[in-house]
Amino acid sequence: MSKQRILVVSPSWIGDMVMSQTLYALLKKQDKEIDVIAPAASKPLLSRMPEVNRSMLFDVGHGELRYGYRRQFARSLKRNNYQQAIVLPNSLKSALVPFLAEIPVRTGFRGEMRYILLNDIRLLDERRLPRMIDRFMALGLPAMTPLPDPEQPRLTVDERNQTECLRQLGLDTNATILGLCPGAEFGDAKRWPVSKFSEVAEAAIEKGMQVWIFGSAADRSISDKIIEQIPPVMREHCQNLAGRTTLLDAIDLLSLCGEVVTNDSGLMHVAAAVGCKTVVLYGSTSPNFTPPLTEKAVIVSEDIACSPCFKRTCPLGHKNCLNLLDASQVISRLQE
Repeated sequence: MSKQRILVVSPSWIGDMVMSQTLYALLKKQDKEIDVIAPAASKPLLSRMPEVNRSMLFDVGHGELRYGYRRQFARSLKRNNYQQAIVLPNSLKSALVPFLAEIPVRTGFRGEMRYILLNDIRLLDERRLPRMIDRFMALGLPAMTPLPDPEQPRLTVDERNQTECLRQLGLDTNATILGLCPGAEFGDAKRWPVSKFSEVAEAAIEKGMQVWIFGSAADRSISDKIIEQIPPVMREHCQNLAGRTTLLDAIDLLSLCGEVVTNDSGLMHVAAAVGCKTVVLYGSTSPNFTPPLTEKAVIVSEDIACSPCFKRTCPLGHKNCLNLLDASQVISRLQE
């Protein structure tokens, strides 16, 4: 008897994609074959998830309809004979392809008037499913089934690519490495101040460590400012890798870091999924919803009335949820 084939419509954000591995692990235990469609930004992660049979590029930008493309894409899926589609995003557009592909069971949470597009509609009980991973896993089980303990995301590391990255970027691993992830694509309300990252970098270098700063090309200016604010004599021990690596390169290089200090971001979830000890800074978001899925994480946050607000920028203009977090709090956690 052939395995049941499942199509998953993945989330777009990198962190959400890492967390979706908990669903793929659950489906794999059920002996199901899993194909995933994903946008270009997060699709590379699927190549490091052994549970996924096949990943397919879904080349539609955030918020774009492109109905003709979706219809053509759906037609190409029909020959795969999927028995079920699981739609992780809550938008109407994300449910179009499984509907047009005539997949018999189409599972997702109720949202954006998707009553026709989905035929296995779940009602979201936020108290029963407080975390994003709980919601992902719930869609891989019959409705109201108790959830098993999640398997922590584990991204595989490509040692050959890792070695090549070290060579091309002129990096060495002779000293313990502290990784810094100062960016957060979602918005400024998730970014700890540059000056405080600089204090952490300076303290690490004083202890004989080297510092690697990770991020996308959009994070390059932030990373430059971190280096500019540490003493010139220390700068040779600090490498700005923002915009110089692919997402897969970042996976392989983060795995070499002894510790990582990071905002609540996609790279935070990547660092946790390659086994790093992480110190995670939470401001506008909550570790109760999107925690680092590892026992090696320490959460640093400020308990103030307006946090978490889940806004891209601080609606009150002060960003005290992060500005009140002193570098000394992070440095002491690293020393522990």
